[in-house]
Amino acid sequence: MKIFGSILILSSALLNVDGAEEPRVVVITSDYINSLVAEARTNNPSLKAAESRVRAATLNVESVRTWEDPAFVVGGSAFGPRGMNPSQEGDLAYGVEQKLPLWGRPKLARRAVEAEGSMRKAEASLRLQQLRRDIGKELLAAALAERVVAIGEQDLEWLETTGKTVEAKYRDGQASLADTLQIQNEVAERSDRLRTDRHLVAHEHFNLNRLLNRAGDGAWPPLRLPPAAPAVSYSAKLQALALANEPKLKVIAQEIKQAEASAELTRRTRLPDVGFGVEGRQYSGDGGFREGDFTLRFSLPWFNEGKYRKDFDREKEKQKSAEEEREDQVWMVREQLHHLSVEIEASRREALLYSGEISTRAAQALTSRLSDWENGHGLFRDVLDARRMLLDSEMMSARAIAEENEMLVELLLWTGVENIEALTSLADEPSLLPEHNH
Repeated sequence: MKIFGSILILSSALLNVDGAEEPRVVVITSDYINSLVAEARTNNPSLKAAESRVRAATLNVESVRTWEDPAFVVGGSAFGPRGMNPSQEGDLAYGVEQKLPLWGRPKLARRAVEAEGSMRKAEASLRLQQLRRDIGKELLAAALAERVVAIGEQDLEWLETTGKTVEAKYRDGQASLADTLQIQNEVAERSDRLRTDRHLVAHEHFNLNRLLNRAGDGAWPPLRLPPAAPAVSYSAKLQALALANEPKLKVIAQEIKQAEASAELTRRTRLPDVGFGVEGRQYSGDGGFREGDFTLRFSLPWFNEGKYRKDFDREKEKQKSAEEEREDQVWMVREQLHHLSVEIEASRREALLYSGEISTRAAQALTSRLSDWENGHGLFRDVLDARRMLLDSEMMSARAIAEENEMLVELLLWTGVENIEALTSLADEPSLLPEHNH
C-alpha cells in the first residue's frame, strides 16, 4: 500500500503541474509581449525595412520641387556675304528659360507624395501589429510546448513508479508478465516522446529569437500560459473599434487618398506647359550687347487629348480599385471579428471544462482503477486507460487555453489595440447576434 500511495501522490501531481512554483517563471501578459515588441522595433529586420520606407517617403515629400530647374541656352550665328552685318545683329546668343509652376501641379504632386508617405507609415504600423501578433503567438506556442514537457515529465515519473509496483507484484506472483511488459513499453514510449517534446520547445525558442533578431541559441526563462480569459462578444463596440483602428483599413484609406491626388494631377497634365524665356545677343568682336528677346513658350496638348483622357481614366480606375478593396476589407474585418469571438468563447468553455470537472473525474477514475488493481479486482489495462484519460484532460486544457489566448492576440491585430485587457473589458457587451450572448 505504500507504493500505491506514492502512485496516487504522483497522479495528484500530474493534475496540478501548474501549482508547483518554478524559479523565474514568466506568465505571458500584454506587458511582457509589448516589452518584446519594443525590443523588436530596434532589431527585427522586416520592421526596420518598413521604417526605412517611411523615411524614404518623408524624404520624397521634401524633394518635391515647386520650380523646375531653369534651362540655359547658348549659341551663335554665322552670316554670309549677303547677310546682315554681325557687328549690328550680334553673333553670340545666350538666354535662360524657366518653366512656370502653373495649374497647381506642384501642390498636387506634393499632395500625392504626402499621401504615399502616410501610406508607408500605415504599412509600418500594420507590420508592427503583425509582429506583435507573431511574438504573442510564438510565446504562447513556447509556453504550451513547455507545459507539454512538464506534463510528460510528471507522467514519466508516474510510469516509472508504477512500473516498479508492477514488477514487485510480478515477483510476488500477483501480476502477469503481460502487465510488466506493457508498463515497460509505456515507459519507453513516454521517454522517447518526451525527448521530441523537448526538441519542440527548443524550436519554439529558436523562432522567438528569430523574431527578435537574437542569437538562435539565446536562452529564455520558463514561460507559463495565462489563465483562461473572459470571452469577447461580437458587439457593436468591438465592431466600431475594429473599423476605426484596423491597420489594413488605414493602409487602404491612404491608398485611396494617393489615388485621388494622382488622378487630379493626371487631369492637370492636359493643360499646356508654359515657359518664360529671356535671350540676349552680343557681338564677339567687341563684346557689346546688341539686342534682347522675351519669349513665352507653351505646349499644345490638344493633339493628344484622347491619350490624356486615357491616363486620367486609368488613375480613376486605380482609385475605384482601392475603394472596392476597402469595402471588401470592411466585410473581412466583420467576418473575422465574428469568427474569432465564436472561437474564443468555445476555447474558453473547453479550457474550463477540461481543467475542471473532466480532470477531476479523470483523477477520481484513476484512483478507483488503481485501488481495484491493487486489491486484485481490476485489470492493469484499465489503470493505463484511466491514466490516459487524466493525461488527455490536462493536455486538452492547456491547448484550449493556448488557443483562446492565440485568438485574442489575433484579435489585437484586427482591432488595432495593443493590450488584451482592452478587449476583455468588452466581455459584458451585448452581442449583435443574440444567440451568441454568454
